[in-house]
Amino acid sequence: MDKNVFRYLTLITQFGIYMLVPIFLCSFAGMFLDKKLGTSFFMVILFFIGALAGFRNIYVLAQKLTRDKSKGCRDEKSSGKSK
Repeated sequence: MDKNVFRYLTLITQFGIYMLVPIFLCSFAGMFLDKKLGTSFFMVILFFIGALAGFRNIYVLAQKLTRDKSKGCRDEKSSGKSK
């Protein structure tokens, strides 16, 4: 199999993990707080905070990937190599 297939599968998995982990952690923390304090709004608030954190993680990952890719392109151009 082509190495690019595995690279893209890894990237998709990373995006999923970076998005879902903060949402689940914040949601469970919200449910815990709601149960302990007898309220019903912490889960919703922390869910949205987790979603925002997940989107931020994706944004940072995308920025890193584009920065690395553009750096690789500049390195190839400066060394005289082309694909």
